[in-house]
Amino acid sequence: MTDRGPRIALLGFMLETNAFAPVATAEEFEQKLYLAGDALLADLRRPNPQASGTTQGFVEVMDQAGAWEPVPIIETGAGASGPVDQGFFDTLCAEIERRLRAAGPLDGVFISQHGAAGATGEFDPDGVMFGVVRQAVGPAVPVIATLDLHTNLSQRMVDETDLLVAFLTNPHVDMHDRGLEAGRAMLRMLAGLRTEKAHIKLPILPPSVSLLTSHGPYADAVAQGQVLAQDPIVNVSVCANFSLADSPKNGISVLVTARRTDDGEGRRAANRAAEALAAQLWADRHRFVANLTPLADAAAMARTASASPDEPALLFADVADNPGGGARGNTTFILKAFHGAGVTRAAIGVIFDPALAAEAQALGNGADFTARFNRDEPSELSEPFEAPARVVALSDGAIVGRRGPIAGRSVSMGPSARLHLPTGPAGGIDVVVISIRHQCYEPRMLESLGIDLAVLRVLVVKSRGHFRAAFDQVFRPDQIIEVDAPGLVTPVLDRVPFRNVPRPIYPLDPDITWQVPDLG
Repeated sequence: MTDRGPRIALLGFMLETNAFAPVATAEEFEQKLYLAGDALLADLRRPNPQASGTTQGFVEVMDQAGAWEPVPIIETGAGASGPVDQGFFDTLCAEIERRLRAAGPLDGVFISQHGAAGATGEFDPDGVMFGVVRQAVGPAVPVIATLDLHTNLSQRMVDETDLLVAFLTNPHVDMHDRGLEAGRAMLRMLAGLRTEKAHIKLPILPPSVSLLTSHGPYADAVAQGQVLAQDPIVNVSVCANFSLADSPKNGISVLVTARRTDDGEGRRAANRAAEALAAQLWADRHRFVANLTPLADAAAMARTASASPDEPALLFADVADNPGGGARGNTTFILKAFHGAGVTRAAIGVIFDPALAAEAQALGNGADFTARFNRDEPSELSEPFEAPARVVALSDGAIVGRRGPIAGRSVSMGPSARLHLPTGPAGGIDVVVISIRHQCYEPRMLESLGIDLAVLRVLVVKSRGHFRAAFDQVFRPDQIIEVDAPGLVTPVLDRVPFRNVPRPIYPLDPDITWQVPDLG
């Protein structure tokens, strides 16, 4: 350590890969999040930073502990998208290694990682990156990473790090807390803590909509993990996996990290906890199911809600077109059905259509025109749709989240527009169109264009689950309908053309037999 305290490198790579989505390019990472060197540190020191909440939490702990020297490397992310371009990823790894070696002696490394990345030529980019870091800093330097709970955990990811800390909440509202946890663990490791790990991969491929942490089999496993997290256990992470990565890494993982002890009790405690959680998950495998509402039924429900002011308003989740899982965020199946059903006092957000947003910006507020959705979109699921529309609001798309997963963070939707599509004399449907692909998981995405959530009768969000922590002030769980419409992230897994997931795996192979391994 220097006179200024421990020198800790900060870096991160965040990508949730949908193997069936278009390739995630360098341009997409640069558009969403790319902070290198001093730019990363400057971002972390300003209000409403772009950097991840886990990095913010880690830095907060280190700042409060006393003198330390942050060594900013690179933090980048594209959210959820297709496989990362191999050339970009290789260049990124080389640059991370160069910066780590140029930084000189380091006392620790913190990595803000998603953990479910795939590349055009590599199934385990996260493990590769962790290996690059370990090679650069050596075996004695503590390396701690935070992970999204949808990580596809590989043994290499476990082996190349000292501690992995996965999120505990879905929707993800504990990113800052997990950063705090990682920071406190780093202080313990700097003081001499060493770790033991037990990792079990289960042949369960759960649908995304079954992975909430408010209730259900996954919630039960996460809760039991926290009960087991008593000394000498340092952390229990139940990693749900991201099914649409279509990767050999797919499957729920249990990872238990314990304090290394001279008598071996740390390792034994980790093994016992991992085995117990794996047994619980396997016994509960039949509870991981998707229960969706057919599109025709959803349209009828929306029409009734829009015409019945005394009944509760309804929120319809377009779970299969969730950009947070790599979808394009622009399918028109629900829009067409609701428009055709004459739904009024409704809003749909947010639809990714840069060409339509640019046209609305050029026409200006108050312009009447024919809105043509998906005129430039090559995906076969992103069908064109056109309807008379009026431009009612425009913005540059810059917002600061106020609730849910991105509360307090700066986010850009790019040039954006609110279009009103009449469906009858009583009104119509307002559609928020954006230029940078995001899921709709923040009220400001709609409010910044003048939409009052409290007066809506119907709201459609292109999101799988994170919206629940953002729109909960208006829509209770019993007002939320998950719609069965086509999309790149359908949770109906027998519709997905998997090629690379390990087989047999439940529920694709319902008669599979499996036993919890004896870790000793």
